[in-house]
Amino acid sequence: MGKIVASIYLSLDGVMEEPGGWHIPYWDDEMANFQRDVFYPSDALLLGRITYEGFAAAWPKEKGEGADEMNSMPKYVATTTLEEPQWNACFIKNNIIEEVTKLKEGIHQFLIYGSGQLIRTLMKHNLIDEYHFMVHPVVLGKGKRLFTEQDQIDLQLIGVKTTSTGVVILSYQSAK
Repeated sequence: MGKIVASIYLSLDGVMEEPGGWHIPYWDDEMANFQRDVFYPSDALLLGRITYEGFAAAWPKEKGEGADEMNSMPKYVATTTLEEPQWNACFIKNNIIEEVTKLKEGIHQFLIYGSGQLIRTLMKHNLIDEYHFMVHPVVLGKGKRLFTEQDQIDLQLIGVKTTSTGVVILSYQSAK
């Protein structure tokens, strides 16, 4: 059975929305190395619609390390509104839990970036195996938060790393 790994940029107050602006001042070689170590073992991306649309608009224009791999990697996108898959994507339109469970049987490792609503849905059904929360030393005060109202979810700490820019990378696995 494959596993799902979620890699998420967070502010100290739990905001995950639009990290492109507030995240950049904290990017360093340690973050790049960590992201590389999470990305390269993955066989496919699992994304929500909003993250997919943002990535599909940006990544095909990118050059350099990781761009070819990102662009060629299969993408599975949870969406009820998009109609025409592009950028090497397949859409999951119905019963996300059932479909992701089936997909886990055939794919070694999925990687999720962003995609808060998708992550919350999968968390509720204990389908995410590993989490990497990159907590940035910034309080944003507003924006979409990863954790909203949900049932308790128990996690087991498997790693902690602090970068030179003050980002704390907290790695967890599901405790169940």
